[in-house]
Amino acid sequence: MKKNKLLSILLSFVLLISMFTSGCSSKAGDSDSAKKVVLNEVAHSIFYAPMYVAIEEGYFADEGINLELVTGYGADKTMTALLTGEADIGFMGSEASVYTYLQGAQDYAVNFAQLTQRAGNFLVSRTPIDNFDWNMLKGTYVLGGRKGGMPQMVFEYILKMNQINPDTDLTIDTSIDFGSTAAAFAGAKAGDAGYADFTVEFEPHATSLETQQKGYIVASLGVDSGYVPYTAFSARKSYIEENPNTLLSFTKALQKGMDYVASHSAKEIAAVIKPQFPETELNTITTIVARYQTQDTWKKDLVYTEDSFKLLQNILMEAGELENYVPYKDLVTNTFAEQVK
Repeated sequence: MKKNKLLSILLSFVLLISMFTSGCSSKAGDSDSAKKVVLNEVAHSIFYAPMYVAIEEGYFADEGINLELVTGYGADKTMTALLTGEADIGFMGSEASVYTYLQGAQDYAVNFAQLTQRAGNFLVSRTPIDNFDWNMLKGTYVLGGRKGGMPQMVFEYILKMNQINPDTDLTIDTSIDFGSTAAAFAGAKAGDAGYADFTVEFEPHATSLETQQKGYIVASLGVDSGYVPYTAFSARKSYIEENPNTLLSFTKALQKGMDYVASHSAKEIAAVIKPQFPETELNTITTIVARYQTQDTWKKDLVYTEDSFKLLQNILMEAGELENYVPYKDLVTNTFAEQVK
């Protein structure tokens, strides 16, 4: 198995902390003081609209949760915050939970709610392409995602589905920090060493590049990869054992957010989550939400099925990041999602 080097470095001290903290964490449990919940999200994106609806509509507050939202800017950073106790709940691609489980963390992360069922990123071209075909990527230079992360692995998964070898048929740059690829793509000039033909972007960066006429969306990775368990909420095993009522309340609030996006228009959803994206125009948010609605991005419930988890691991194996399946029963619990669906 190819190990995720950055995650391994970050975990080198996390595992030591885990050895000393497992078994001696706070026993405050579900008392009023424990209702403060720190949620670390992998990125701040309209892709996660149901969660922001739950925040802005006061669903977490209604459930007695004082939520603090922190953006980690990468699954490796979000997972590190979770395992060190800096965060109570992590929201990221659940491949990170597989990596840390295999690294030997004692108080490892368990996934308890799946939010998205499709990839949320898009392939953006330097020039407009009317009839895009994935074979057009052969011989090109592409800004991709972090090696071992879901965005990059799903991208490679699609390439292989189209009989394109990610290692030899094109050049994929995975060296740029998460969230910085759009700026790098827009700022590069022809002849620069980092001048790319395509970039893989989340929203609102993909639409922003189009608005600036710096790039053009030519394909949706969410559509072309099919249904995949892209992002999920997780908590340390000890936190789940000690705070079941808090997690049930948290999951109830999330489900209300899921129900809202399933029953409201893109315009209504955009208006609700606009405070989360003050620098993005309302019309742009509406366009992005509509795009995600059309491709069936969000699940109707938060249950994380065994088939979905196996598909995730198949993608990890295709990417060379996993040799053997890890136990579903260890890394996923539907105790809370089943109660609120």
